[in-house]
Amino acid sequence: PLSDDVTIHETKDQKMREVSSFEVPANGELDLERGGNHIMFMKLKQKPKQGEKVSVELHFEKADPITVDLPVKETTHNPKKQ
Repeated sequence: PLSDDVTIHETKDQKMREVSSFEVPANGELDLERGGNHIMFMKLKQKPKQGEKVSVELHFEKADPITVDLPVKETTHNPKKQ
């Protein structure tokens, strides 16, 4: 796997917060995007290059998992160096 440390976040009123799940209506969809609902991968085991795609398995409460290919975009999160 790309990372063992994966979290999901929502952004509301320009404030990001970690959440335990997203609600996806039956037969509906959920957009993941910067400045909105998104997935964060921390402590990467390898760094994919911008323009590549990574496969991610998404799990649901009432449906089987699906695998999606996500495009790698430029980094927008830069943790402080300690």
